[in-house]
Amino acid sequence: MSVQVVWPSGSMALLTQLEADRISLKSQGELYDLYRNCSLAVLNSGNLTDNSKELLDNYKNFEIDVVRNERGLKLELINPPESAIVDGKVINTLQRHLYAVLRDIVLVPSVKDALTNIGANVDLIDHSAIITNSIFMILRTAEAVKSDVKPNIAVCWGGHSISKPEYDYAYKVGKALGLRGIDICTGCGPGIMEAPMRGSLEGHALQNNAAQSERFGLTEPSIIAAEPPNPFVSNLVIMPDIEKRLEAFVRFGHVLIVFPGGPGTAEELLYILGIKLCHQNRHNPLPLILTGNKESAPYFEAINDFLIHCFGPDITRHYQIILDNPNEVACQVAEGLKTIYEHRTLIHESYCFNWSLLIPPELQFPFEVNHANMAALNLCQGQEPYKLAANLRRAFSGIVAGNVKEYGIKMVAQHGPFKLHGDAEIINHMGKLMTDFIAQGRILLSQREYVPCYELDSSSVCPDPTSDRDGAPS
Repeated sequence: MSVQVVWPSGSMALLTQLEADRISLKSQGELYDLYRNCSLAVLNSGNLTDNSKELLDNYKNFEIDVVRNERGLKLELINPPESAIVDGKVINTLQRHLYAVLRDIVLVPSVKDALTNIGANVDLIDHSAIITNSIFMILRTAEAVKSDVKPNIAVCWGGHSISKPEYDYAYKVGKALGLRGIDICTGCGPGIMEAPMRGSLEGHALQNNAAQSERFGLTEPSIIAAEPPNPFVSNLVIMPDIEKRLEAFVRFGHVLIVFPGGPGTAEELLYILGIKLCHQNRHNPLPLILTGNKESAPYFEAINDFLIHCFGPDITRHYQIILDNPNEVACQVAEGLKTIYEHRTLIHESYCFNWSLLIPPELQFPFEVNHANMAALNLCQGQEPYKLAANLRRAFSGIVAGNVKEYGIKMVAQHGPFKLHGDAEIINHMGKLMTDFIAQGRILLSQREYVPCYELDSSSVCPDPTSDRDGAPS
């Protein structure tokens, strides 16, 4: 048995007895499995995987124990991955990530208590405000949000299953951003989540600014094992669930860049488009750029075609597509940051957190992925566009869960594929988009043949859109 000891510093060196019991090995507290799995994921930083179940199965003997003593707190790592150890010590970056896991997992109970103890008389607006404030507090505790700093964060979305030329292109975009002093925020995993960070670090270094640069990685417990943090993340933040992770991206970031990806990237793109389609956000700038190398043009053609068939040609005014031009992307990001700065200065809005952005409940409140909820999604035209975007986002979220998340994989294994119903126009083009993803190798990193975790049905009768009035923003 191999045992490594890590000593957290700062505020995380001190935990209450209740906090320690919730995550300790000896007490097997309510959060232990979550804490153990997230810690294992960060210790696998830089190792390629796309399946959380496989990662957990490969390290069944790994455990982590939290020990409180007279010196404060120490973490005992039992049978950690060998790749995390150099000369008998845990790599420094991974130690910092372990502190981040400890910090954010300890915060989980307080966030959940705040959300579950909401009284029956609290309306959607108050519930929404509590969620948004909880997200801000998590980012503040992680020292991600900072006062009196001009807008400077480019959020980069994209897949982990990408080609070498696509990786190299995203790296060049990151370098072009770093040369302009722009910081990066991604989902913290491999592939597109890594490449811009790596490039940004070089760009900042060439400007003699590497020490001041930031590379934020936002993840969540159910996906971190499938996407361990890459080695270039400087500040890791674990949000409680996927919806809070997505909200953190759009409130914390200033300009969004979408590179090639699979269902997870489609989910992210539909999330931001759902927000942009809300009438209340029409004067709230949030620049959105879709970009890739010239070989990735078929990917953007497929995405663009899907969006036009679902929402009509007017949807294209909400984003711009730039192919094979890293410097142009960086220039557009810089212009976008200038617009954000001027707008927020004018309306006296925070530079570090977009409080004024309206996120409808269909996009903000957690969606529980299961067979019943997936089958009940309204994937039909005739509803308000932002609601269609929200339902499509949930559909792709379920596909991601069935592909890579431990609970989703088990669910599909036990009960078969998720069934999605809608009208022919949407279902057929969703099927075409997924077929394109599979043909382009954008679903899984491994070479095994992809078995879909979903079935598409366009024979259903769509609901009457006039009866769909569940808390929509007016």
